[in-house]
Amino acid sequence: MKRRVFCATATLVASVGFATAAVAQTKWDFATAYAPFNFHSKNNEQFVKDVDAATSGKVKITPHFGASLFKMPEIKRAVQTGNAQMGEFFLVSFQNESQIFGVDGLPFLVNSYDEAFKLYQAQKPALQKLLDKQGQVLLYSVAWPPQGIYTKKPINSAADLKGMKWRVYSPTTARIGELIGAQPATVQEAELSQALATGVVDGLITSSATGADNKLFENLKYYYNVQAWIPKNAVTVSKKAFNALGKAEQEAVLKAAAAAEERGWKESKEVDAKSLATLKQGGMSIELPSAQLKADLAKVGDTVIKEWTDKAGAEGKAILDAYQASK
Repeated sequence: MKRRVFCATATLVASVGFATAAVAQTKWDFATAYAPFNFHSKNNEQFVKDVDAATSGKVKITPHFGASLFKMPEIKRAVQTGNAQMGEFFLVSFQNESQIFGVDGLPFLVNSYDEAFKLYQAQKPALQKLLDKQGQVLLYSVAWPPQGIYTKKPINSAADLKGMKWRVYSPTTARIGELIGAQPATVQEAELSQALATGVVDGLITSSATGADNKLFENLKYYYNVQAWIPKNAVTVSKKAFNALGKAEQEAVLKAAAAAEERGWKESKEVDAKSLATLKQGGMSIELPSAQLKADLAKVGDTVIKEWTDKAGAEGKAILDAYQASK
């Protein structure tokens, strides 16, 4: 009798063990800095759902929107140190770490989404190599809409920007501010509305999407569609966390990432058109740059690109050469 009880108990314990193994989950925290309604966030949310479905719930990813887990400047480091398994960050903000991060913030290097994607393909091998050294795997990268100039007053030339309190978010935007004689002030997107309302800044370069999301029309009156550059966010995962997955789960994550990248670029184009309409409906005047302003900004762009190329060296030159060859 005792033997039967023992065998039954052993069988029950074994079956519970197998059941536990069958439902064992890998849990990742995904740190992002944008509001849930932002198109990058919606794209990330779909990626999370795709991974969950493709792995039958074995890989559970929890997105943390609005810089609720880490502030924007801290997210990349959090992934590197393993404090978050996944993160999304704005590439150009980390140009001081490596010039490779700043290539898509070079002024007037690209003039369309098609050219921006070609630049990304030229940049990607070096970007993957750099992130790998930092203990990260590049999953996908999605472009923001083209960057334009927001101001309180009309501008016809770069001289009209002199003295403006100029919001910056990267070394390039800071350098542009210096070249046009503005007063740079570093402000992250989550703090942008407050900075405008309190007069910390009164002009900036950013995308139509950021302008619409943050209702910049409440504090600024003009948007100049100069299409200065088309920067990108990168979504990465800790190499340690990724390597801990089984092969089937790794393939599922990479397949979902490829879909997110393709979907995100398409959505970015659609968001640009919708955001410009939102800005206009909010009372903002949407303007094309004057010939003088375009010429002034082109000179600034030439200076910034030359400075970047000098700092980036052979690797930077190789990226630009590959991009030019692809056009």
